[in-house]
Amino acid sequence: MANAMPELPEVETVRRGLEPALVGRVITRVDLRRKDLRFPFPPDFQARLEGARVERLERRAKYILAGTDRGDRLILHLGMTGRFTIFRSDGRIATPGEFYDDTAAAGTADGPHDHVVFHLDDGTRIVYSDHRRFGLMDLERPREAHPLLAEIGVEPLGNALNGDYLREAFAGKTAPLKAALLDQRIIAGLGNIYVCEALYRARLNPRRKAGTIARKSDPRADDLVRHIRDVLTEAIAAGGSTLQDYRAADGSKGDFQERFLVYDREGAPCHTPGCASKVRRIVQSGRSTFFCPTCQR
Repeated sequence: MANAMPELPEVETVRRGLEPALVGRVITRVDLRRKDLRFPFPPDFQARLEGARVERLERRAKYILAGTDRGDRLILHLGMTGRFTIFRSDGRIATPGEFYDDTAAAGTADGPHDHVVFHLDDGTRIVYSDHRRFGLMDLERPREAHPLLAEIGVEPLGNALNGDYLREAFAGKTAPLKAALLDQRIIAGLGNIYVCEALYRARLNPRRKAGTIARKSDPRADDLVRHIRDVLTEAIAAGGSTLQDYRAADGSKGDFQERFLVYDREGAPCHTPGCASKVRRIVQSGRSTFFCPTCQR
């Protein structure tokens, strides 16, 4: 299976798994087992969270945002190998999203890769484990836009993404279509897997210039938006894609990878009836791209 990191459907799966355990609860204690993940923790990280009640849990692009009654927002990013394990007071354990080999991090609350533990007022512990430490945690103060979130584009499942927006954003762009779709300043949270799948459904070649679908009223932009929404919605409903043993909130594996039409299918027959071509793999901007050279124009 090709290497990948959690994308929007996987992050949304994790958010939904954490929400019932975290929202409405007071964080009574935060244990930091190290000084940093990808970046150092803020010096007042524990003080600002301990005693705060989590009022909401949202997703912005590939970030999970926990808003507290103090006005702060806890910013969480899984990186490549980050995961959460929920230890409830009654002994039940839930894993809201595991995107990699289980053996890489114990998830026991005291393993070598268990870096942060949130203790809640109902006795629940939420443990963050990260074998490679590419994830991050930070705090956004009230009425301050965090730099990580300041220049992120529109949400792909929101009303702001439509054909007119895409045509305007892509007008005059000579960058490959796939690269333009992965630009987080244009569309938030789109990743390699689901862009490959959406472009295949839309019958658009990932190498074509983005500006070629930006002409006024070009229906290809509307069609692409529809397929982006469909792919993401289906993947969220499936609990994400299991690559390297990713699992959903109840510990079960996401199964959208069983529905891939092109991603990680190099050399396999194209799914389009009557097409005799095989799926090709090329590298764009250091990332694998999978597509049908015949169907995608």
